[in-house]
Amino acid sequence: MISGFLFKPPAKFAGKRPVIIDIHGGPEGQSRPWFQGEHNYFLNELGVAVIQPNVRGSTGYGKTFLQLDNGFLREGSYKDIGALLDWIKTRPDLDGDRIMVTGGSYGGHMTLAVATYYPERIRCALDVVGPSNLATFLEHTSAYRRDLRRVEYGDERDPKMREFLNRIAPLNNASKISKPLFIVQGGNDPRVPLSESEQMIAAVRNNGTPVWYLMAKDEGHGFAKKKNRDFLFYSTVLFINEYLLK
Repeated sequence: MISGFLFKPPAKFAGKRPVIIDIHGGPEGQSRPWFQGEHNYFLNELGVAVIQPNVRGSTGYGKTFLQLDNGFLREGSYKDIGALLDWIKTRPDLDGDRIMVTGGSYGGHMTLAVATYYPERIRCALDVVGPSNLATFLEHTSAYRRDLRRVEYGDERDPKMREFLNRIAPLNNASKISKPLFIVQGGNDPRVPLSESEQMIAAVRNNGTPVWYLMAKDEGHGFAKKKNRDFLFYSTVLFINEYLLK
């Protein structure tokens, strides 16, 4: 059983509402019912519902659940979003034909994976500092964190694990991405290096799929400076208006 949080727009918005699926990072993170910040604009002004799932591998559900996405089990977490897409279709208040998937860091990786696994079931995707290939990510992330990440994702130096990571990598399945994609990256990111986003952009643009790219040279793993956060927020609203709401 997979759980999560559904934030619904106010009653002034009639009919089935478009949906943003917002996937947390970590992977050992957890969506909680905390203050939604900018998401309140999507809810109250744009009339978009927001769903924040806790896919397998999330904290807060026991040690067994926490390890259900490790190594060769990685695809299970992608399939949890497939189950969520099924669930949205059953809801009379949600529009299963207007769904955007987004997330940051590992949530960004999940976003890219969902865009390759379920391209026909989403309208668009917004990836913030997400790895596009866990094998190349492990090779290029900062050395101080590499061994710890291998415990989660698997050791890319092992031939069988590397073959698996390359097979499921969004980068190597970019030809399947048919819906508009927005990629956000910090130029000085020590965790998910710039190369992870740039190689993905090149691959998707080769398809002819619309790709927006926002790279801040003065940011790291996510946007911290107010001017950059504001620019990202306004850009996100434009992207939602262009590809989700129409």
